Amino acid sequence: REAVVSTQSTGRKFKLVCEDVQGKYCYTNFHGMDLTRDKLCSLVRKWQTLIEAHVDVKTTDGYLLRVFCMGFTKRVSKQIKKAAYAKSSQVRAIRKKMVDIMTKEASTEDLKSFVNKLIPDSIGKDIEKECMDIYPLHDVHIRKVKVLKKPKFDASKLMDLHGEMGGTTDESGEIISAPGEFVEPTIQESV
Repeated sequence: REAVVSTQSTGRKFKLVCEDVQGKYCYTNFHGMDLTRDKLCSLVRKWQTLIEAHVDVKTTDGYLLRVFCMGFTKRVSKQIKKAAYAKSSQVRAIRKKMVDIMTKEASTEDLKSFVNKLIPDSIGKDIEKECMDIYPLHDVHIRKVKVLKKPKFDASKLMDLHGEMGGTTDESGEIISAPGEFVEPTIQESV
């Protein structure tokens, strides 16, 4: 089974797949990431070049991921011309840099730390900085991540991934009590 966790502010959907069920707890793992349709549509405009790249990369813990990236050319300050189009040679150079950065970021880390990089979209910011000398870019995002192959299922690795889960948590996600500990519910004024 799959679950989709959407973050409203960033316009990203994270797909989680249920790997194991123990009692009433469902242990999930990363299964993919996608930009929402409205976020994608809000980025695409006229008078700029859309540059897309994708790469298949293997993480250190054996997951084969297909990572898609997109970016747009930006008008520089004091530019008179209406359009900000890049030459095809510049597009090729930017695409090569995108592929290199995505490969470097994903192949040197395990899945958990790669997903932690996807949440603030730090890879997109790195690509934006690196490509400044070729052509200035804006709205560079990891558009989609697909999990193509997974290593053989290992319950102990999944439990390590979840860590101290199963306890009671507050609104911010901080663990308040341990799994075996009983917590008395608070008395409500009205129902």
